[in-house]
Amino acid sequence: MKAEPESRIVKGKDVKFSIDDLYAMKDSTSPWDGVRNFEARNIMRDQMKVGDKVLFYHSNCKLPGVAGTATVVREGYPDYTAFDAEHPYYDAKSTDPDSPKWFMVDVKFESKFDHVLSLTRMKAMDQLKDMILIKRGRLSVQPVRQAEYEHIVNATRQ
Repeated sequence: MKAEPESRIVKGKDVKFSIDDLYAMKDSTSPWDGVRNFEARNIMRDQMKVGDKVLFYHSNCKLPGVAGTATVVREGYPDYTAFDAEHPYYDAKSTDPDSPKWFMVDVKFESKFDHVLSLTRMKAMDQLKDMILIKRGRLSVQPVRQAEYEHIVNATRQ
């Protein structure tokens, strides 16, 4: 799951969200809202389950890469931010809360890596050559194979 760790103002609000911000949340838990891509939405709505491990990826920053891990603690439910005209992720085309277009999950902080495992370093790892992040980097929520997850976590310990 990708988040932007550097300040970016949308509708007068900073949408910055880093692994440190997740840790600082009440119970180190946060909704993963504002996803406005149908493929990423479908992954959150249909595939992510309580207990699933998450790689927390810092995107749109000087050093993009995996910064830590989290766990899904609530499965897909309607993203209420789509209906709030004051919210940065408001979607004017989402008009019926009884028929939501956008969904989110809740994630809980698990760990912060001592160093970000950079995208450049990940691209150089043969074990990750088929990873969706490497092949289709723009998708903000992506499935990760267990072997890829383990390789990334282990690589941060070296």
